[in-house]
This record gives sequence, C-alpha cells and structure tokens, in this order.
Amino acid sequence: MTSRTTLMIAALFAALPAAAVAQTPSAYVAAAGASDLFEQTSSKLVLRTTRDAKVRSFATMMVRDHAKSTGMVKAAAARSGVKAGPPQLTTDQRAKVASLTKATGTARDQLYWQQQKAAHGAALQLHQSYAASGSAAPLKAAAKQIVPVVQHHIEMLDGKAMHAH
Repeated sequence: MTSRTTLMIAALFAALPAAAVAQTPSAYVAAAGASDLFEQTSSKLVLRTTRDAKVRSFATMMVRDHAKSTGMVKAAAARSGVKAGPPQLTTDQRAKVASLTKATGTARDQLYWQQQKAAHGAALQLHQSYAASGSAAPLKAAAKQIVPVVQHHIEMLDGKAMHAH
C-alpha cells in the first residue's frame, strides 16, 4: 500500500463519526449500516443511467453484496443484544450521493468509481478494526467474514480482479 493510499484511508477514517472510531458494538453496527446503505444507494443511482458494462456489473454486485452484509451485521447485532435501528447515511455520504445525483453520463460513472474506492477503503478499515478488537463476539465474527468480501471489491476497483466476474 502506498503512503498516499494509507493517508487517504486515514483521512477517510478520520471523517467517520467519532462514535464509529470508538468501536462500541452499537457504533460498529451504525457505521457498518451507513456504509452498506451508501453502497446500495449510490449503486442503485448509477444503475439507472450507466451505459458502461463494467460499472453496471460492479454496481449490481454492490447492491447484492451490501444487502447481504447488512443482513449479517443485523443478525449478529441481535445475537449480541445490540439494538440496530434503520441505517442512516452520514453527512459526508449524503453529500457524495448529492454529487453523484448531479453528475451525468461518463462523469457520473467516473465519480461513482472514485467514491467506491474511497468508501471501500473506509469500510475495510472499519471491519478489520472491529474484527481485531471488537467486544461482541457475534459482531467480530461477522466483521471477519465481511473483510475478504470488501478486499475483493477493492481488487475489482483497482482492476486486479476484473476477470473474476
């Protein structure tokens, strides 16, 4: 990982709500829910207009995979006794969706791809951190299962796993 990438991920993680950094079970559930909601919302938005087969394929996978991870986290939260309210986008995520909404054509596709790289870097940090040091065993197990999926998405975004799908 380059130092630029590390700095970018650190900056993204710093932009997460302070509660998410605390890594309490409820904060992890809220941050994971917001992350999945952003992936699904932005992907559904780009699917309405993209003509790029690679973007369409990736966005379709994002809707499916992030719905699955939301279900995994919700189930683990229930087993952990954590009340999980409906996921809500952060202020930053709402701004990104607004930017994506304003963009059109290939500019929207390019912005989506950039946003996905940033969002997946932050999601990887979130899940790796909770998998390593979380306090609720069911949530730790879910985070550990989600990490390789997010890593695969990052590989696809970087063009290293495009032929896998």
